[in-house]
Amino acid sequence: MSNPLPTPQAYRASLLTFHADPAFADDAHTWIEDGLLVVAGDRIQAIGDYATLAPTLAPGTPVADYRGHIITPGFIDTHLHFPQTDMIASPAPGLLPWLDTYTFPTERQFGDPAHARAGAEFFLDELLRNGTTTALVYCSVHKESAEAFFEASAARNLRMAGGKVLMDRNCPDFLQDTADLRDSEDLIRRWHNNGRSMYAITPRFAPTSTEAQLAATGELARAYPDTFIQTHVSENQDECAWVGHLFPQRRSYLDVYEHYGLMRPRAMFGHCIWLDDTDFSRLAQTGSAIAHCPTSNLFLGSGLFDMKRADDAGAMVALGTDVGAGTSFSILQTMNEAYKVARLKGSYLPALRMFYLATLGAARSMGLEGTIGTLAPGLEADFIVLDRKATPLLARRTAHAGSLEETLFALALLGDDRAIRATYAAGACVHERSSAFTPSN
Repeated sequence: MSNPLPTPQAYRASLLTFHADPAFADDAHTWIEDGLLVVAGDRIQAIGDYATLAPTLAPGTPVADYRGHIITPGFIDTHLHFPQTDMIASPAPGLLPWLDTYTFPTERQFGDPAHARAGAEFFLDELLRNGTTTALVYCSVHKESAEAFFEASAARNLRMAGGKVLMDRNCPDFLQDTADLRDSEDLIRRWHNNGRSMYAITPRFAPTSTEAQLAATGELARAYPDTFIQTHVSENQDECAWVGHLFPQRRSYLDVYEHYGLMRPRAMFGHCIWLDDTDFSRLAQTGSAIAHCPTSNLFLGSGLFDMKRADDAGAMVALGTDVGAGTSFSILQTMNEAYKVARLKGSYLPALRMFYLATLGAARSMGLEGTIGTLAPGLEADFIVLDRKATPLLARRTAHAGSLEETLFALALLGDDRAIRATYAAGACVHERSSAFTPSN
């Protein structure tokens, strides 16, 4: 006997979704003021106007009433470190001393399976509380940390990607591994495309990998071409100078990765602040993507990412919180800082573009368009409910908003985890805010 079809569940709210990049298309989004999203099991079944779609529902179909709220695809965070949760907001004069003083000692503890499990549980709950339903995650160098991350993610049925960090030089002995990548390959075989889990091959950054390890990483990426690759590039000028000293034969920092076969679709490069025009062009030509991490870059004083140069080159860009150098798990707060960075670089980042970068833009950058990132029939039902009245100030400002752009801009500049009324993953509610501000009349 065949399994019965899942019972639909409907959600009434304003609906926002994207089908193109607003920077390059006039008709890039769909906005339905009084909309209905219908979910069956873990998939979206239908989306449309409430008045049109509601009469087509089977009698007795439950309808969650989120009128006054906005449903969007779940946020996608393309760069962050789960072991660094415990050291977020740690003071240091720059990237390299911050790594030595805080990062490496903190990550050392994740060789303990119990510690890694507790960290993974908190980390994922924090992501969901902030409306992030998919993330591209750095674990520690320990296989145990990756196992803990994937086990906790699978238990929540989340669409998550992550990987064990690789580094075999220029790091403390207690975190140093080798060019033998059997642990990574074992993790790929166990977790990649197992349910909703996906694996990311993760060399930390070029200075902490020998040429032998980078070569082995490239071979592993070729052997498993649908895995992700994630690393850092051109974050800090001291770091860039260090790479120039370690790899004098390479044209640029990014060229180190290309030389070893690490630039391809599903490769995500964090930061990309100090790239030249050739680097930006190579990112576009190889189908690699950029994780723009503004809160981290400002916190460490690393520099200002140039969105216009990336756009001019045709490179894909998404947003990353970069916890723990990043100062918030909130993609809304990350939008806030991305807007300011763009202004300091002489460009402008509209709210619609920022919401695109956090949803469909990120899905495209990860090669997941058609799976997540938009609200459309057949896609996985990962979505969030945004509360435009989550705080007294947000309620007051959005009450005076004269356009969708103003409303979204207020959410990006004034919102945080409190603006996430609920988070749904694969059709299931995985976070619901326990209380919400109710504005007085």
